[in-house]
Amino acid sequence: VQLQASGGGLVQPGGSLRLSCAASGSVTSIIRMAWHRQAPGKQRELVAGITSGRSADYVDSVKGRFTISRDSAKNAVYLQMDSLKPEDTAVYYCQLLATGFRSYWGQGTQVTVSS
Repeated sequence: VQLQASGGGLVQPGGSLRLSCAASGSVTSIIRMAWHRQAPGKQRELVAGITSGRSADYVDSVKGRFTISRDSAKNAVYLQMDSLKPEDTAVYYCQLLATGFRSYWGQGTQVTVSS
């Protein structure tokens, strides 16, 4: 299974970006898909996750600004990021969790929020 993330870039504060992540290969029994991020000098943190039943959760710092969604037919997950702040600057990674404790990670996409 391979995850391909895209959609990062440079945006001004207050702007928006939409990250996409698509899984390829033999993908079965997906439990949850999620986005994590890692800023320079900081630990990787969970930003948002969504279960197979479309139940979503967010870290407090992005609630009301970010929206996670998924397309089960495409084995894809998206992160709509609005009202971006400089502190959102990080490398964003997508993750897929499947039954049998299987965990897969994408390669990361850089998001930079700066004027």
